[in-house]
Amino acid sequence: MTRKGTALMTTSRPRGLTEQAAESATDSACRMLKLPTIRTKFTDMAETAAREQMTYTGFLAELLMAECDDRARRRSERRIKAAGFPRQKSLREFDFEANPSIDPAVVHTLGSCEWVKKGQPLCLIGDSGTGKSHLLIALGTEAAMNGFRVKYTLATKLVNELVEASDDKQLGKTIARYGRVDLLCIDELGYMELDRRGAELLFQVLTEREEKNSVAIASNESFGGWTKTFTDPRLCAAIVDRLTFGGAIIETGTDSYRLAQTRAAAS
Repeated sequence: MTRKGTALMTTSRPRGLTEQAAESATDSACRMLKLPTIRTKFTDMAETAAREQMTYTGFLAELLMAECDDRARRRSERRIKAAGFPRQKSLREFDFEANPSIDPAVVHTLGSCEWVKKGQPLCLIGDSGTGKSHLLIALGTEAAMNGFRVKYTLATKLVNELVEASDDKQLGKTIARYGRVDLLCIDELGYMELDRRGAELLFQVLTEREEKNSVAIASNESFGGWTKTFTDPRLCAAIVDRLTFGGAIIETGTDSYRLAQTRAAAS
């Protein structure tokens, strides 16, 4: 038996196999064990290991870490895709200098996703073009990359889906489905007035998630203006309470940096 720590030799053959037979056996085993990364990278990594005289255990560790890293990447990609984001946005791309109203330290702290782990809410409030949706999508993406189940939706789309589910007597299943994700991102809340039925259905979703799973919303209306969206004052107050209790509120301001960038490019 080879002693632990012995360096790899270019002349070594598992079980006395030829190089071609060894590669074929490795390929078959990786297919059987569902190790696609090792299967595709094994030959190149084996050559590198032999050239650098890595130990057998070191080579094995490199192979397994490559497979684990690739699996983690694929899982992350699947969670991001399942979230249904309309476009890709990241915290790295956000231009904090263009919007000094937003504290980078606060945003990067949120990027650690501790608030999602604790089931806390997040409200992004500000005018169009101030970065609300960018931050909502970017923070949702960070949560997906950190292993959380995330779902993005527009407020009107969510309400319409709930109304249809109620008409089809599927409301309980739909609310439960939205209740299971770790982070529900609701964009463009406040852009359109909701009738009482729609507001009540949205309230049910928020109640299902209260103090269990996080909700993050982006709205162009300050809380005082939410009565335009939720016309019942008591229901409006209850929804604001659900979305703010124990959570973070980021005000992105009123100056559209998108508009400023457009004007600067045109000048």
